[in-house]
Amino acid sequence: MFELSLLCPENRVDIVSEALGALDALSVSVEDADAQTPAEQALFGEPGMPPPKEGWQCSRMVALFAQETVAKEAAVLLTAQDFFEHCEIQGIQALEDHDWVRLTQSQFAPVEVLSDFWIVPTWHEPPAQARQIIRLDPGLAFGTGTHPTTRMCLRWIARHNLQGQRVLDYGCGSGILAIGAAKFGALDIDAVDIDEAAVNATQLNALANGVVLRAGLPDQAQGHYQTVFANILATPLRVLAPLLCAHVASSGYLVLAGILERQADELVAAYSPWIRLEVSDTQDGWILMTGVLSAP
Repeated sequence: MFELSLLCPENRVDIVSEALGALDALSVSVEDADAQTPAEQALFGEPGMPPPKEGWQCSRMVALFAQETVAKEAAVLLTAQDFFEHCEIQGIQALEDHDWVRLTQSQFAPVEVLSDFWIVPTWHEPPAQARQIIRLDPGLAFGTGTHPTTRMCLRWIARHNLQGQRVLDYGCGSGILAIGAAKFGALDIDAVDIDEAAVNATQLNALANGVVLRAGLPDQAQGHYQTVFANILATPLRVLAPLLCAHVASSGYLVLAGILERQADELVAAYSPWIRLEVSDTQDGWILMTGVLSAP
């Protein structure tokens, strides 16, 4: 494999990506060329919504090709195009052969939730200070514990009494929140997702952690729960407001994540007919919002 590296301004990223695809690139990645510098930009988008920008002010693009001759030809053809103005070819280099399994594993170390609560891949020994662990390997489903939204939800679980509770994890991904709830005493747990791969991942992860829960599609969620988790994104959370609130038992908790700080007010407004939300935790521009359903 051979990598062709380019620098492109924001308004050229889309058309250069399309051109690389037409020139037989196997993949194209785009990242902030100013990453890890004071000029780094944070761009957040949501599935189903237009991206806030096509790229960063200066984007580094890397296209992967099966053959060096094809990569070189792509570079020559791109530089001849009018739309390539202000873009720059950085070079072509061979991609070294790797043990991809071992390399991938090396990128996932144990993740600290609290000083005594850790998420630990199966190939790692737990840290000495860990009193509670979740065994979780990276997979197709979202939720390895590395994202701030997941860690905030797990911190909330560790700090609240779920003993004997009925709990719903809506949009369960890997099942990490449902597993966390079980580790902290919840007994009747439904974990649901629209993605069957997530349902399968949740079942396997629950088995690996020795916990009991029910994983399935969303129609499995029935009745009321003392705690309802939904770690998704702001747009689907707005749409799901009446459904999620209908599942919260009287005096029960609703715990929402996948929300950016700037989206707090719109979530408060969306849920105000049923429940009063407040920000309970923040990390790296993301927030955790929680509310208690008032008794009738």
